[in-house]
Amino acid sequence: MAAKLLTASGVLYDERRQFYLEPYVTAELWPSVAPFTTVVSQKPIRSGLADPVFKQFEHRSAFINQGFYVNDAGPANVPNDDTGVTVNVDGAFGLTATADASWIGYTVEVWDSTQTTLKGQGIVSAVASGTAITVKSLNAAAFSPALADNDVCYLYGNGQGEESEAPEAWADELRIVWGNTQMMETPINISNILAKSALRGYSSELARLREEKNKEFKMLMEKTFLFGTSINGTNLDVDNTDTFGDAGRTVSAKKVRTTMGLVTAIEKYGKSTGDGQNKFTISEAAYDYGQFVDDMEKVFYYYPEDGVKYAFCGPGAMSYWSKVGGTGMAENSNWKVQISDMRTTKLGFAVKMLETPSGVLALVPTPAFRGPRNKWMVVISEPNLVRCQFEAPMFKTNIKTENNYKGIKDVYFADEGLGMTLIESHKLFKIVA
Repeated sequence: MAAKLLTASGVLYDERRQFYLEPYVTAELWPSVAPFTTVVSQKPIRSGLADPVFKQFEHRSAFINQGFYVNDAGPANVPNDDTGVTVNVDGAFGLTATADASWIGYTVEVWDSTQTTLKGQGIVSAVASGTAITVKSLNAAAFSPALADNDVCYLYGNGQGEESEAPEAWADELRIVWGNTQMMETPINISNILAKSALRGYSSELARLREEKNKEFKMLMEKTFLFGTSINGTNLDVDNTDTFGDAGRTVSAKKVRTTMGLVTAIEKYGKSTGDGQNKFTISEAAYDYGQFVDDMEKVFYYYPEDGVKYAFCGPGAMSYWSKVGGTGMAENSNWKVQISDMRTTKLGFAVKMLETPSGVLALVPTPAFRGPRNKWMVVISEPNLVRCQFEAPMFKTNIKTENNYKGIKDVYFADEGLGMTLIESHKLFKIVA
């Protein structure tokens, strides 16, 4: 009798042969999907909010940069004597909005409009009105070049006279920003029969769907915290143009509140120029080391204590910073990007360390940036982000039982939002061809 062989047909092939290396293990593309949310969650979460709409205080110290502008078509020059000159001014920054008695005694440096030529140092000796002050020279010469419209006057000190009284005081005020939480739900629904069946790949289809929908829930939350928007605004603009409210849109006749995401907020309220710049556009073909140094100076303008900031990157942005040839910085400036090998953090996601002259960026590959934002990167200031929860995330099982329902319906649920302050401390980079 002939020996029975391992065949490629019949019952033996179709039903009995075991081709699976690990019949109850399935490879997954996305083991970690929400690094941004993970980082934001490392600081204390504001849970148990009293209301789904919330407010926060923020404050910008004025003493870092104070001054005003000359607003005079033909100002008289500041002479080398004790008479001084009255000059019209406007555009105060870091001071009272218009000149008042608190300005008297301030010592200032006067620079030309390009801020490349120092014309002289002076002292404010009198205030005639909210737009006119008297300045006396502190130099042994008249100002040179002469005063001109749009000169910038930077405050650098305060001088008071012998036997004088304490000068007039001024004070700033806190600002209010706000946000709201958003209800988020991801359901699972399966028949009782399928839930009880033993399967290959995953032995339990219910367990597989619960794991898969958990990742979907996290990914949608991650995208909401990054790209969401709210019709209420946040008041993060420096001009305070948003109006506080609790508006929403109706879906199936029910009111829906939505939260503002960080990337959306930077796009809406950020600046593309100046010291407080937090929106950057990089030309992939032209960006060089010099511009990189200048941009990183602004990224670390508000120094973190440890000199490291998280930068969440789309795959294209990760690739760009990793390049050492082809188009990009290496070719443009003969400069090799100093970047570490990929490592896994204690939080469970991958990271590369990009060394810059001003600090270190921890580059985190972020799946949420795939698609049109593939070459975007957002750098965060951790102290100025907070995860706010009206209702903490929960997994509700078997939520549908009426009429002897012969199935299982679960849901992942949360009512959360992202709290943001000091929008200029967060940075957004877009790399374009």
